[in-house]
Amino acid sequence: MKVIETKIPGVKIIEPDCFGDNRGWFMETYSTAKYEAIGIDNVFVQDNQSMSAKKGTLRGLHFQNNPMSQAKLVRCTRGTVIDVAVDLRKGSPTYKQWVSAELSAENKRQFYIPRGFAHGFLTLTDDVEFEYKVDNLYSKEHDRGIRYDDPEISVDWGGLLKGLDPILSEKDMNGPLLADSDVNFMYEGEK
Repeated sequence: MKVIETKIPGVKIIEPDCFGDNRGWFMETYSTAKYEAIGIDNVFVQDNQSMSAKKGTLRGLHFQNNPMSQAKLVRCTRGTVIDVAVDLRKGSPTYKQWVSAELSAENKRQFYIPRGFAHGFLTLTDDVEFEYKVDNLYSKEHDRGIRYDDPEISVDWGGLLKGLDPILSEKDMNGPLLADSDVNFMYEGEK
């Protein structure tokens, strides 16, 4: 598989090997040994899947506070999204910086997001299915979010929101700015 390092150390774009013939295709979507070899040694304990019916649906920016923070390995299995990871680790050299990747059923890319990051995505097509592995169980008590349009972070969202109102949940519409959030991530150096 091909690994693409991003401008934020630890956040990776992964292109799994895909083998096709006249019947279709096959790929390993996860292998402990292969992922450990590229520095992803998380023990994933929960798989999640979402479906977004309309283009322009924005989910995020979400995270879980410590001690229930989560690393995520995400992919889009139907349609196309712009996926974003925001570094929320106070003291990090990349604090408040973000990176994005286009994920689609066609390109089969995955995006690895370590603990200490907020995550969100914007659907670029109708009928998007999105899957992710997490290394900690869901905890309502620790579930948090910040505004997708926080000016302190300035996620571009690929310029796709110009003149558009994204389709948001009530939670995302009313999320706090980072300055008003109780995010509790601290930078502990790179692995």
